[in-house]
Amino acid sequence: MFQRVLCRAPIAAAVLISTSLPLHAETIVVTGVREPLSVERLAADVVVIDADTIRASTADSVADLLRREAGMQLSRNGGPGHSSGVFIRGAFSGQTVVLVDGVRIGSATLGQPSFDAVPLSQIERIEVLRGPGSSLYGADAIGGVVQIFTQRGDAGTQVDAAAAVGGYGSRALSGGVRSRQGAWDLAAGLSHERSDGVSTLRPGDQFGNHNPDRDGYQLDAAHARIGFAPAAGHRIGLTLLRSRQDAQYDASEYLPDFSQDNTPDFRDRLDTELAALDWRGTLRPGLVASLRAQRSVDDSRSGGNSIDVFTTTRRQVGGQLAWASGMLGQLVVALEHSDDRAFATPIGRNVERRTGAAVLALSGDAGIWSWQGELRRDDSSDYGGVSTGRLGGGMRLLPQLKLRALAGTTFRAPSFNDLYFPGYGVETLQPERGRSAELGLVWRSADTEAALTVFRNRVRDLIGYEGDRSFCPPDPAYDFGCARNIRRAQLDGSTLSGLQRLGAWQLKAQLDFLTARDETTGARLSRRAAHQETLSADWTGAAWSAGASVLHLGARPDSGKQLAAETTLDLKAAWTLAAGWTLQARLLNATDRDTEPARDYQGLGRQAWLGLRYEGGL
Repeated sequence: MFQRVLCRAPIAAAVLISTSLPLHAETIVVTGVREPLSVERLAADVVVIDADTIRASTADSVADLLRREAGMQLSRNGGPGHSSGVFIRGAFSGQTVVLVDGVRIGSATLGQPSFDAVPLSQIERIEVLRGPGSSLYGADAIGGVVQIFTQRGDAGTQVDAAAAVGGYGSRALSGGVRSRQGAWDLAAGLSHERSDGVSTLRPGDQFGNHNPDRDGYQLDAAHARIGFAPAAGHRIGLTLLRSRQDAQYDASEYLPDFSQDNTPDFRDRLDTELAALDWRGTLRPGLVASLRAQRSVDDSRSGGNSIDVFTTTRRQVGGQLAWASGMLGQLVVALEHSDDRAFATPIGRNVERRTGAAVLALSGDAGIWSWQGELRRDDSSDYGGVSTGRLGGGMRLLPQLKLRALAGTTFRAPSFNDLYFPGYGVETLQPERGRSAELGLVWRSADTEAALTVFRNRVRDLIGYEGDRSFCPPDPAYDFGCARNIRRAQLDGSTLSGLQRLGAWQLKAQLDFLTARDETTGARLSRRAAHQETLSADWTGAAWSAGASVLHLGARPDSGKQLAAETTLDLKAAWTLAAGWTLQARLLNATDRDTEPARDYQGLGRQAWLGLRYEGGL
């Protein structure tokens, strides 16, 4: 696989001008080693999507933004506001950790993160670790880690507000304030999104669930981050977030006479809450400590006349020491304890998982060399002990050119549905385990950035459906099969990306190649395209700006059907009316392409948006 990818790279490089890495030498990230560190010192592949990129993007959600800026593939059960999954390097959504201000979110029963619990309007930046992350963040980081940072108070006082209307009865409102006064800092915001949408399913879907009514959504969210600095080098922080999403969808219920009824008003209602209290302080020069207690709730209620409930409550406490040790670099030691509790109506009872973890990480640089390595041990009440590690380094070949390499081990914990769902779950399931390696080449200069990454990931003990009754528990409930560690996956590929600044112009491109197969059958994994390309051009003038972006997604299999390749074009323009005031226009899917984000589901056609934004100080 590596040989095939390296043969493709020079051909693709000829059509590229630069890379999708919006990073510079002084870009500081947290996700790469759990402590603030310059991206230049990392062997890991970390993508930063900053506030300017988020505000200027034509993306309609966090998941849509990620596939445009981080080279991931997107699957969604309908249009904006509906359940979505992001595949990092071919790993499915349940093999990705999603954090909001360091707090993990998502359902432990369904085994899925909540990508769209936070509106784009409340996000300051997003860091995406592509590749092995279990040695830092524990279970499920087989594909990588997505960390969302909400806004935080700045010097002085800043306010922002935005209102927009769009096709399909869509509208969006948001407002926020950020301030730092003396020892206190504060950021708070509110947002509201709503759309009438289209029917989530196409006529003639395979299960006969199509209902021609419109399936819209509404998302309301509020967040606050409060900080107090009792002394120089110390800060106590409180983070609060609450979002409520209500999305309609097409489905069916079955009447007493076993006839199918697709007319009820089916809805997914997802409430997400998180709270975190933390302290961070400099004990002496080069020694920084932090303590943290956090809680998150993911409450999902789905159905028409009959409602299924899936509720996850996560509590975690932890402490960390970071020591600038001198020649060896920065040493990080962390201890964590988490308690995951869940209730699901199909399971019919409360279930719990307690996990303790210890982390040891080292990163440093000297001359042209840089290095990083981690070890982590997780001990769980239901899947036992798992050790993971990661080792990598970089070498600066030229002032602008860096070679990096990284290898690591990962694992995914069985979801509570995998363990306890009646007639399917098996309590003796073991975690899925992966081994990943990558090689990268990065060029950065004042106006040009380019990168090539080649990766290989092997995942074994994948949890899937076992139809052979002899491998299942003796209970008659398992007469039709059960969950079992039966599959192996091959995830190989490459990413070639670039960015070029030419005066008032900025050009970006990214090419992603992926081989994602079931090693047992040789079949391509569902919903993974063999390639995806993005290209954008942006122009900025004194009062005007404009841009265009193209995304091409290759054909991919899904539940026995081959989904056609798709190419979508988005256009945007903005006009600064006065200091702080900007009029914005967007035309999404400008060519009105018929898209199928998952089998039998349909996305939106052409959609125009017009909005007004204010950002300024008080």
